Amino acid sequence: MSTEEEPTTQVYDLRVVVERIEGRSVCGMKVGDHIDLTESSRLSIPAGQHFCMYALAACLPLLPAKQRALAEGDWMAQDSHVACPDPEERLIMRIERTALRQIPTEELT
Repeated sequence: MSTEEEPTTQVYDLRVVVERIEGRSVCGMKVGDHIDLTESSRLSIPAGQHFCMYALAACLPLLPAKQRALAEGDWMAQDSHVACPDPEERLIMRIERTALRQIPTEELT
């Protein structure tokens, strides 16, 4: 039996929150609606809410980077806002770090 500890990776849990809507809400989302990303790959939506798939698609490419530690001065550390691609809505979301987890490296997706 090995006495070495299993390697772990630090990963942030994230919340994507609708911060403001500068146009009309075509998809029915409202300020404060959110999704949570936990344990590196688990997305959840609060019961009774929905999250527009187009708004989610705008955020998805940024989430893996926001989950990791970032170098000082990295633009990803400074910028946390994402716009929905629907020009009618002008829906602006904010990506927040909510917790830091230690996950066994072999369990990361």
